[in-house]
Amino acid sequence: MSLLEHVDAATNLAKNNEVQLLVFKIDIAEESPYYAINVFKTREVVEAKRHHLTQIPGAHPLLEGTIVLRELQIPILNLPKWLGIELEDSKKKASNLLICDFNGIIIGIRIMFAYRVIKKNWNEMHSPDSYRLGEDGLIINDTRLDDGSLCLILDYEKLLADVIPQAMVNVENATKALRNITIPDKLKNGVVLIAEDSKTAQRHLRQIFEHAHIGYQMFNNGKDLVEFITRHPNPSSIPAIITDIEMPEMSGFTVIQHLKSKPETKAIPIIVNSSMTGENNKREAASLGADGFIDKTKSENILALIIEKMGEVSTKLLPR
Repeated sequence: MSLLEHVDAATNLAKNNEVQLLVFKIDIAEESPYYAINVFKTREVVEAKRHHLTQIPGAHPLLEGTIVLRELQIPILNLPKWLGIELEDSKKKASNLLICDFNGIIIGIRIMFAYRVIKKNWNEMHSPDSYRLGEDGLIINDTRLDDGSLCLILDYEKLLADVIPQAMVNVENATKALRNITIPDKLKNGVVLIAEDSKTAQRHLRQIFEHAHIGYQMFNNGKDLVEFITRHPNPSSIPAIITDIEMPEMSGFTVIQHLKSKPETKAIPIIVNSSMTGENNKREAASLGADGFIDKTKSENILALIIEKMGEVSTKLLPR
């Protein structure tokens, strides 16, 4: 599959409220759980023993070092250790490295082996409240394999934030970006609705909004947000909506499609805040009616983007 076909496939799956997952294990023990990651965030799986690992003095304990792969220096993160498992040397030698791309940040994560690729509808992905207790949860949702085995989807954004925080959102820049911008009264006095399943991304957005003293309400998936708006007595009072693309129950594309098809919600600016930043995803979001798109690692600019898009929507609504 070419790169363009690869991106098209990812976009079409998300548009149809589906996701393709690479299922893997981090230990050979039979009782070891299955884990999964969106296949379109992965590049390849390579054998650990075939790549020299260069250690970095003073690095984070989970950053094992770097390898060179196709002239790229790639940091290797110890996923088993992040999950509380210490692999003995023999298992490390037998392990594999899963090369991933998060918002253009290329990393490798240590796994034992890749099991298979599966396709799931987002309504088959579940996010029990138990995964959301406290700020340190590592799992964001789960699904079932064909044989009934539980498969866990991890908060990979938290892994990145824990080990390579400089690659994530600079929350302090969000307030700086608003210094020379007039905040509309509708935004000052309203509540922005946010659909986001990652606790890490939720925390970043929460900090941005609280620093700016702007109201918000957080939802763990798109379905909860849509149901809330359906019950809302005055949807036109909502200043803006922020949605991720990949979420359990209902994808962000489905959220956009639903809200932009309703007369009472189609004028609300919708901003996509996603780590799936390919041009096809941006085009698809725009074709469904999204008003803006921002890379999750650049979320500090999201309030400025909301204000810009609120202005554009207001201009469209003026009588001609």
